[in-house]
Amino acid sequence: MADALVSVVLEQLSSIIAQKVQKEVGLVAGVKNEVRKLESNFQAIQAVLADAEQRQLKEGSIKRWMGQLKDVSYDMDDVLDEWSTAIAKSQTKLNDEHPRKTIKKVCSFMIFSCFCFREVGLRCHVAREIQTLNDRIDGIVTEKNTFHFKLSEGGPNLPERKITASVIDATEIKGREKDKGTIVKMLVGESSDQEPALRTISLVGMGGIGKTTLAQLVYNDHQVETYFGKRIWVCVSDPFDETRIAKAILEALTGSAQNLIELQALLEKIQESISGKRLLLVLDDVWNEDSTKWEQLKNSLKRGCLPGSRFLVTTRNKKVADIMGCSSTDILVLGLLSPDECWSLFSQFAFFEKNSRERENLEETGRKIAERCKGLPLAAKTLGSLLRFKRSRAEWESVLNNHVWEIEEAEDKLLAPLWLSYRDLPTKMRPCFLYCAVFPKDYTFERDTLIKLWMAQGFLRETQNQEMEVTGGECFEALAARSLLQDFKKNKDDGRIIECKMHDMVHDFAQSMTKNEIFSLEIDGGPAESKIGSISRDARHSMVVFRNDDACSFPATIHSFKKLRSLIVDGYPSPMNAALPNLIDNLSCLRTLKLSRCRIKEVPSNIGKLIHLRHVDLSGNEIKELPEEMCELYNMQTLDVSDCMELEKLPDNIGKLIKLRHLSVLRPSDSSFVEMRGFEGLGCLRELDVFHVSGSGEGSNIGGLKNLNHLQGSLRIKWLGDVKDPDEVKKAKLKSKKNLTRLGLMFRSRRERRIIRDDEILEALEPPPNIDLLEIRDYQGIIQVLPSWINKLRVIRLQRCENLTPLGKMPFLEDLFVSWMESVRKVGSEFLGMEAAAANDSDIAFPRLKRLRFWKLVNWEEWEGEGRRNEDKTIMPSLRCLVIGFCPKLKALPDYIYQSTTLEDLQIFQAAILEEQFKEGGKGWPNTSHTPDIIVL
Repeated sequence: MADALVSVVLEQLSSIIAQKVQKEVGLVAGVKNEVRKLESNFQAIQAVLADAEQRQLKEGSIKRWMGQLKDVSYDMDDVLDEWSTAIAKSQTKLNDEHPRKTIKKVCSFMIFSCFCFREVGLRCHVAREIQTLNDRIDGIVTEKNTFHFKLSEGGPNLPERKITASVIDATEIKGREKDKGTIVKMLVGESSDQEPALRTISLVGMGGIGKTTLAQLVYNDHQVETYFGKRIWVCVSDPFDETRIAKAILEALTGSAQNLIELQALLEKIQESISGKRLLLVLDDVWNEDSTKWEQLKNSLKRGCLPGSRFLVTTRNKKVADIMGCSSTDILVLGLLSPDECWSLFSQFAFFEKNSRERENLEETGRKIAERCKGLPLAAKTLGSLLRFKRSRAEWESVLNNHVWEIEEAEDKLLAPLWLSYRDLPTKMRPCFLYCAVFPKDYTFERDTLIKLWMAQGFLRETQNQEMEVTGGECFEALAARSLLQDFKKNKDDGRIIECKMHDMVHDFAQSMTKNEIFSLEIDGGPAESKIGSISRDARHSMVVFRNDDACSFPATIHSFKKLRSLIVDGYPSPMNAALPNLIDNLSCLRTLKLSRCRIKEVPSNIGKLIHLRHVDLSGNEIKELPEEMCELYNMQTLDVSDCMELEKLPDNIGKLIKLRHLSVLRPSDSSFVEMRGFEGLGCLRELDVFHVSGSGEGSNIGGLKNLNHLQGSLRIKWLGDVKDPDEVKKAKLKSKKNLTRLGLMFRSRRERRIIRDDEILEALEPPPNIDLLEIRDYQGIIQVLPSWINKLRVIRLQRCENLTPLGKMPFLEDLFVSWMESVRKVGSEFLGMEAAAANDSDIAFPRLKRLRFWKLVNWEEWEGEGRRNEDKTIMPSLRCLVIGFCPKLKALPDYIYQSTTLEDLQIFQAAILEEQFKEGGKGWPNTSHTPDIIVL
C-alpha cells in the first residue's frame, strides 16, 4: 500500500502548491520551501518502491522501513487533507456571501486575505506539522540510501493500462472429477439407509488445494439435491462457536433464529425443524480440536434427522477430522493436481480469449510457470488469471524469472503466485485489494458498499472523463477477473456481480501485507481488552464484529487508536449512546464511520469536528434527527440513514454537503415520513433512494430536486397525494435526470384529500427519458390515454391503485406486477387496450410481455376471455410466466392463457376456486399440459 500512499501524498502536495499560486493563499513564511522539499523527498522514495516492496518479503529491516514510510505518508495525507478542506470551505463561503457577478477580483482578494488572517492559527498548525513530518521523512530518506535500492525502470510516471475484463465462470473442476464422484457416492450410495443416522465425511488438505470448491460442487450436484430433503452450508472458521453455528443452521432451516440466545433452546428448535428430513450439513473450514464443543451439537442433530443424513466437513487438519467422528474410510485427503491437471486449469484462465497463434507462442513458457504452481489449484487459477492479461512472451518470462520464486516459505506455497498477481495490479488498485483485509474471513462483500468505502479512503479518483463509482466498478471487476475475489452472486437481470467473497488464503495474504495497518476484532462474549492489547496503536482501519446477540458492550480501548481512518461495526452490540461522544472526540482522523444497528438514539454534535469524514452509515438505528453540525462535514460523500424507523427529519442545512454523492433514507414502511428540505445544493448526488414531498406553494420542497441532474439508478418520490397544484411538480425537472432508470411514484397523502388530481400530477411530472421501470402506488386517477413517455417502459408495478390501467398497447412492456387493488372485480378488454385501439392499430395486446403477476386482488372475480377463441386477436404472444396469488374469488383463467404455447411457468397460490380447475379432471388440467412447470398451493 506504500506506493499508493506516496502517490496520494504527491498529488496532495502538487495541489497545495497549485492552490497557493492560483489563489494567493500562503502558508506561514518559510513553509513553501518545506512543501517543495517534501515533494522532492517523496518523489525520490517513489522511484525505489518497486524494489523495496519485493525485498521486504525476505529482509526484515526493509519491512520495518516500509512501515515507517507508510506511517509518515498517512500522517502527511491527513495534514494536507485538513489544509485543502479549509481552503475549499473558505472559498465556498466567500462564493456564497459574495457572488462573482457583484464583486471585483480585487475585493475578492481582500476578503480572502482577511480570511487568511483570521485563520492564522490553522496556518501555523499546518506549518508546524509539515516541518515535523519533514524531519521524519529526512530520516527515512537517509536510511533509504543505506539499502542501495534499484531505481524503477522507466521512472515513476509511466501510465498504467486500464484493466477491464469479464469474469471467467469456471463451472468445471479440473482434476477433481474422481474425488467428486467418490464424495457423492459416500453421500447418496445405495447402502446409506442401513448406516448410522449421521455419518461424517471429511475433506482434508492444505490451504488452496480446493476443498471448499469441491464441497460446493458436491453440494450443488443434482443427485445430492434430490437425495437430501434439506441442505445447509455453514462456514465455521476459527473459533468454533457452537451457538453461532446453531443459529446459522436454524436460520437456514426456518429463515430466522427467532431471537433465541441460549444454545439449548436453539438445539431444541433445530431438532423440531429437521424432524422427518434427511439432512446434509456442510461445515466448511473447521479448525476445532476440542471434541466437547462438537458433541452436543452433533447429538442433537442425530436425534432429529432421518437415517441417511450426512455431515460433510472441510479442514486443513486430519486431527480435526478424527475429532469430528470420521472413520478412516470417510476421510478423503485431497492431493496435489497432477502436472497435466494443473496445466489444464492454468490454461483455462491464462489462454482465455487468446488465439491459436498466441497460444502456440506462449505454451512453452506457460508450462514452466504451471510447474511452479506445484499442483495447487488456487496458485494455478491466480497465475493463470494474471497472465490472461499478458500477450507477449517477454511478459510471461518476466513472471517465470521473478525473484519472488526464490523466497523460501516452509508452509506457504501460494506466496509467490499471490505476490505476483498483487504486484501486477495497477498501483491505484492495490490499496483497494488490501482494504478487504479489514473484513473477517468468509465475509460477504457487497459490491456497491465496497466501492463507497474505497472512495472514502481516497483510493478512487474522479477524472474529467470518468466518475469515481465507475472507476471503482472497474477495479472490482479486475480483482474478480484475477481470481482475487470469488463465490459471486449475480444480478438476475443484467448478470452484474453484486456480492462475493475472498478465499481464506488470499485473505491471509492481504492481512500479511497490512500488518499493523488493519485489524479485525471479533467480540464473542469473552474479554475483548486482552485481544486489543497486541494491536498496534498506529493502525488505520478496523472492524469490530459482534458474533453473539447477547448485547456485548463496545470495547472502550478502541478510543486509544487515535489514527484510525475506518471504524466499521458489524453485529448487534449493546447501545453505543454513552460510548459515541468519547469515540468521536478521540478518533479525529476518521474517514469511514459505519455504525449500523448499534441502537444509537442520538448522534452527538461533536461529529461536526471530524473534518476528514467521508462515509457515515447510521442505518438501522433509533435516531429521530441528525445534528445540524453534520452539515459542516464538507468532505462527506456517503450518508446512510436507511431503516432508521424513528427518523423525523434531515438537517435543514444539508445542502451545505456539496460533495455528497450517495444519500439513503429508505425504510420499509409506506406510512413513514421524513422532512427533507434544502436539497438545492446537493448537485453532486448520484444516489437518492427516496424523496418525501411536503409543503405547498412557496413552501413546497419538491423543487429541491431540480439541481440533482446526476442522479442515477432508482428514485422513489413519496406523498405526491399532498401536492395541491400540479405545476409544483414541474419544479422537480425530472426530465433532465437522464441517468435515472427506475422511478417510483407514491400518491399516498398524509391528510384527507378533498380534490384528487393524480392524473394531472402524473402528466406534469414528465419522467426522464431513460426510465425502463415504473412503480405507481396509491394512484386514484383514471388514465384514459397513456402519456407518450410511458410507452418506453419495460417493467411496471401497480400497487393499491384505484383502477387497472389499459397497458396492452405498450410495445416494450416485458414485466407487469399488479397488487393490492381491492376495487378490481373484472379484468377485461380495456386492460388489453383493445377497446381504445383504432381500426388500423395492431391487433396484438402485450406483444412483449414475458412475466405477469397478480397478487392480493381480493375482490377480483372475472378475467374476461373465457369461452372465446380470440382468432382475430393476438394476446400475450411472448408470455413465459404467470403468477396469481391470494385472489380467492377469481373463477377462471381466460382461454388465451390456456391456449398459450409459450407459457412455461404457472404458479397459483391461495386462489381456492381456481385451484379446483387444476386438479385432475378440471378444466385447467388438460389445457395446460404443455406448460412444463405448474405450481398450485
